[in-house]
Amino acid sequence: MREGDTRALARAISLVEDSAPLAYDLVRDLYPETGRAYAVGITGPPGVGKSSLISALVRLLREQERTVGVISVDPSSPFTQGALLGDRIRLADHFLDPGVFIRSMGTRGHLGGLAEATLQALLVLDAAGKDVVFLETVGAGQSEVEVIGIADTVVLVLMPGSGDSVQALKAGIMEIPDVIAINKMDHPAAKTMLNEVRSILSLDRERAWRPPIVLTDATRGENVRELWTKIEEHRAHLGDDGRLDERRRKNLAREVFAVASGRAKAHLEQAVSDDPELRRLLDAVQRRELDPLTAVREIMEKVFHLGDATDGTNTR
Repeated sequence: MREGDTRALARAISLVEDSAPLAYDLVRDLYPETGRAYAVGITGPPGVGKSSLISALVRLLREQERTVGVISVDPSSPFTQGALLGDRIRLADHFLDPGVFIRSMGTRGHLGGLAEATLQALLVLDAAGKDVVFLETVGAGQSEVEVIGIADTVVLVLMPGSGDSVQALKAGIMEIPDVIAINKMDHPAAKTMLNEVRSILSLDRERAWRPPIVLTDATRGENVRELWTKIEEHRAHLGDDGRLDERRRKNLAREVFAVASGRAKAHLEQAVSDDPELRRLLDAVQRRELDPLTAVREIMEKVFHLGDATDGTNTR
């Protein structure tokens, strides 16, 4: 993988995605070689042209002889647990380019849309020497929030005339992006949307970085270079006073807790399914013979050997 073998890289990502035992050794060995790639999150409502915009950005970066990784996190099929959306065809121009590695990953039911293995996949691409890694998320609400926990710069893509875009204008969502792209700039409502977004951003006067807004057309490649310039300006802003290192430290700590929570949840579910006594507690709750908090206390005591878990304290 260090030598640039694409098949080895694909196999390494499969190991971390499947939480294989070998993945622990793999990530441990590669981790000292990470921290060089720049992670750019691309998020926004479905259908606004995220994949097309990434394809145009990849083309620009390859012209600059930079290597690129793309991780597209899609909703999982409820039947196969595989990635459900098939719109990676928009990145087909780059499939045969040895300097580009593209991978779709399913969320596998993970709350918020981001696959648990996304950080590990990013670390693998980082260790493989990719200069820039794009992380494309589902864009279904909570996933926009979660993408902050892994990307250095977050780009929110909107499209004028889309009903879904109205949701993205809510103040909570507008706190997320570092750069905003309004795609399909020739749409009659593009300038109106730009003014609406700008007015919402003006309400937050405390941010040190004011997210720039770029009108783009991904299919024609218009203003893609300007968009990348704004992304690099944000990176320079983070690097000026050590904010990039601080953001990455917080992101990694948050991801450790997220993965640990996922592991603990899986362990808890397995323990309850294997233990008749714990299943009896759930049955008692369902029959309203036992209240939920008492059941939680007893389950936490037996599975994790904790004290009163209902108030967040550990009595031991």
